[in-house]
Amino acid sequence: MRKAPVNEAPGDIDISEIVKRIPHRYPFLLVDRAEDYKPHESIVGIKCVSINEPFFVGHFPEYPVMPGVLIVEALAQTGAVLMSKSLNVDVAGKTIFFTSLDNCRFRAPVRPGDVLRMPVEVVRARGDMFKFRGRGLVGDRVAAEAEFAAMVVETQ
Repeated sequence: MRKAPVNEAPGDIDISEIVKRIPHRYPFLLVDRAEDYKPHESIVGIKCVSINEPFFVGHFPEYPVMPGVLIVEALAQTGAVLMSKSLNVDVAGKTIFFTSLDNCRFRAPVRPGDVLRMPVEVVRARGDMFKFRGRGLVGDRVAAEAEFAAMVVETQ
């Protein structure tokens, strides 16, 4: 069993574990790390937004803003990390798919240099299906919020 580094709390998940738990890769991996993991309950995803993100080239060159759909995708990836770790999903032959999105609201822009914190909590879990509520925060400002669901699907 891997011991947490001195600066990493027991509920923290680093990038090496994230890439083992979800199939996303650059340029579509939108979670850099996670904190405060509580099995079957909640997690906080972290995305450090950089001007080097490929979407800023066209969205928008004069006033770069992270697309809202990518903020929602980052929330979904955070939920997938929570699901994968809680259910100990065997990622060989299984993937977690986003299945629904409800009550999605965009409140403020996310810009280069921002740290997007994404608290995600489980609203309901039944077998391989989870329903979540999540928010994207920059400081104490809500950038986006949504309810969404995901399920484990066999891919082989």
